[in-house]
This record gives sequence, structure tokens and C-alpha cells, in this order.
Amino acid sequence: MIGYVRGLVAYVEPEDGLVVVEVGGIGYNIQVSGKEFSLLPGRGNEIRLHTYLQVREDAMQLFGFLDREDLKFFRLLIGVNGIGPKAALGILSVFGADELRFAILADDAKTISRAPGIGAKTARKLILELKDKLSLDDAFEKKLAHQQEGISPKSAGDGSEEEAIQALVALGYSASDALKAVRQVEGAADMEVEEILKAALKHMAFL
Repeated sequence: MIGYVRGLVAYVEPEDGLVVVEVGGIGYNIQVSGKEFSLLPGRGNEIRLHTYLQVREDAMQLFGFLDREDLKFFRLLIGVNGIGPKAALGILSVFGADELRFAILADDAKTISRAPGIGAKTARKLILELKDKLSLDDAFEKKLAHQQEGISPKSAGDGSEEEAIQALVALGYSASDALKAVRQVEGAADMEVEEILKAALKHMAFL
């Protein structure tokens, strides 16, 4: 119903996770993730948020995202039984869409369960329901596009892991096997590409 809202930042309410965007003299309360708060422009600056409108019997609530891919992933998350808009927003406060795609494709329930209110059981269910809706090639394409646009935040070691996966694919391994092998490398987030490759190749021998 409302694809996006573009206007001026009137004020923010961090404790409630809200930003109020003024459009034509009307202030819209928009719920955003913790990640979005760190990227919001200052008061009086223009902003555009891609939105999802939740309609309930007792209320209507707008959820906003600076990146349209995060909105798309938000829609995927709330399609999982047991995950509502607030829980989905909590997940996207911890992970960007790019990081979450790779975690799901790698069956990494431990990482996903770091999100507030998401236990191991829910994380495994999320992976089960969404894994078939994602592809590794698409995950790499979207991540590369975001890096070129300069809007994809990187976690520690994330670039090294991705480079190691791409190197394994270049050596002739399938993308899924490469991802699985790199995910099995303990402490990969803090390792250099060459170290990850050496450790991942050992795992490849057992795939």
C-alpha cells in the first residue's frame, strides 16, 4: 500500500525504535532497526525509507528500511511461522540482508541465534523455510552490488571469508561446497584469506 516515504527527519525516538518523517505537514511514525538508526541523517535532512505497513485490528504500523533489499528480506522473515515484524526487525538489527543470506545458505543457526529473541530452534526453522528461496549466486551478486554502491556494512573478517569462497570456486569447487568448507573453518572471521583457504581445503577432502 505504501511503497516508501520520503520527507524530512522531524525527530527520532531511539528508546522506541522510531523515526518521525514529515511529509506534507504530516509526521509518520516509522519503526526502524537498530542498524538503520546508525545510518539515519540528522534532524531536518531529507530521507527516503522503503516501508512495510502492518495492519492489525487495533493498530497500523509502518516499518522502514533505507535499503530495499532489507525490506525484501523483512518480508521473507515475517513469512516464517512464528516470526513477527518485531522479531524480524530484531534480526535485521544484528544482520544486514547480505550477511543473513550467507548464514542461511551455510546452515549457520548458531550465528542467526545471536539475534534478540531468536533461539536455536527458531533459527533452524528459519533456515529450513528460507534456504530453498535463496541462491548462492544471487547472494554474491547482491553483495557485490551493495559494496559497489558503498551501502553494505561489513562485519569483521567478512571480506576474507568471501574471498576464500570465491577462490575455491575458481579452483573448480562448487559454490555450495566452498561455502560449507569455509563455514567449517574455526575462527575464520579473524583469519587472513590464505589461512582460511588452507584450512578450508582440508575440509574439502571430507566433503
